Amino acid sequence: MKHIDEKSLETDLQARFAYVSEFIGLSPKDVESIHGAVGHLAPLVPQLVDAVYAKLYQQDATWRHFATPQAGYQGDVPEKLEDLTPDHPIIKFRKEHLAGYLVALVTKPYDGKMVQYLDWVGKIHTSKAGSPRTIIPIVQIDALMGFVADALIATVYALNLPRQTEMDTIRAFQKLLWIQNDLFVRHYASATV
Repeated sequence: MKHIDEKSLETDLQARFAYVSEFIGLSPKDVESIHGAVGHLAPLVPQLVDAVYAKLYQQDATWRHFATPQAGYQGDVPEKLEDLTPDHPIIKFRKEHLAGYLVALVTKPYDGKMVQYLDWVGKIHTSKAGSPRTIIPIVQIDALMGFVADALIATVYALNLPRQTEMDTIRAFQKLLWIQNDLFVRHYASATV
């Protein structure tokens, strides 16, 4: 039985990433599968981003979070939710960030810098980073992650890859998205060890 320093999982990002990756089974082969999908998925990033934002626009509980100042955004922010349209500059700004995130997933090495980036993605959705007014409820994050996972899987299936490549790619992305989800949750939960 391997000993796990549970306190380090709450205080050391690299230890946490390594632990969750090993537990889930994210391997170098999985990272190769993720990177191997770049040629197929990169051209589809705009459609994936549009699908995510179309979904977010369907509910006021998700859309309302874009009607507040966003870290790094310098333009006008609508005063009323009704004035926040899908083509508003703040939405275009957020779409660019989501597109950059999706491209990073399939192009960047999974090194310490990438782990910090994935953690920052979790943290930026709380008041702990970016705008102190930004606090996205965890239920909205969970719902969004589930939607993104489903959209990504549907996209991979639609590529008609060889069966083994398809299975490897889907399994690799599922592992990665669970790790990303953990890096969201860590910023919502306090240490319970």
